[in-house]
Amino acid sequence: MREVRIRFSKTGQAKYISHLDINRAFQRAFTRAHLNLWYTEGFNPHPYMSFSLPLSLGVESLCENVDIRITDEMSNAQIKERMNSVLPEGLSVVDVYSDFLDSKEIVYSDYVYKFEFSDNDAALERIRDVLEADEILALKKGKKGKKRILKETDIKQFIVKYNLSIRGEYIVLNIRLFAGPEKNLNPSLLFDTIIRLIDMDFEYKEISRISLLTGDLKEYK
Repeated sequence: MREVRIRFSKTGQAKYISHLDINRAFQRAFTRAHLNLWYTEGFNPHPYMSFSLPLSLGVESLCENVDIRITDEMSNAQIKERMNSVLPEGLSVVDVYSDFLDSKEIVYSDYVYKFEFSDNDAALERIRDVLEADEILALKKGKKGKKRILKETDIKQFIVKYNLSIRGEYIVLNIRLFAGPEKNLNPSLLFDTIIRLIDMDFEYKEISRISLLTGDLKEYK
């Protein structure tokens, strides 16, 4: 038995697949690819699978990771080839590693946001004003006793750096956010907060995670 990490991309319509369904899709793909996984012991055995920092619905990614334990004598190249032959459209194995970092090493995540508005110039200035403000108040779901409420939370502290520009027909926001187990900002919450604060209707949006980084800014693998 050995443990490997599969890095995969989630693009196109696959970004609308929930994390639970991604898990199921990979379990089916492992079976179809004839990969024999190690199963947990106990009354309810199941294949060992561990995802690193899964994303919320509607966000594309070029750097998703799932760790598995296999009992086959199979090379990483064979695993990649077999999985890509059976995965559904939008899911694709980028690489397979035998030596990799613990998920606790994740500290930052880089994203690319694309927006389109009826007036991109005006929207650009409003978005810049939001990002440059001393605080950015998001509305997060919470509880007060048994009652569900919305609580204001300053998410400015989770933004490391950003670049904002107009490229063609889109406003493009390249942004680095804190991520990982200690400090983490949901990219969808940032998008919703920006749209609420600029008070403009968007005509198009796209959010993509392009990399995960360690505390010393090395690529998480």
